[in-house]
Amino acid sequence: MFYTYVLKSNSGELYIGYTHDLKRRFVEHNQGLNLSTKKYKPWVIIYYECCLNQSDAKRRERYLKTTQGGRLLKRRLKDYFYKERSKDLTS
Repeated sequence: MFYTYVLKSNSGELYIGYTHDLKRRFVEHNQGLNLSTKKYKPWVIIYYECCLNQSDAKRRERYLKTTQGGRLLKRRLKDYFYKERSKDLTS
């Protein structure tokens, strides 16, 4: 299995990636082993999808990084982002 995933940092940064070992990759992100995510840790997984083929997971990652893909993610995770925004406003 291959996974396309979305991480969110405490500062609100989103990171989209793909991997064949989601647990290992998530630990690597939170240990600061990835230069592009190191300064925004800690991360939480807010979304992931499974694919049987690496090429499908990679294609999905590229799509989610586009403007149209970002809009799809925000629609798909609408309740999550709404609750996060409400939580921030009450803090």
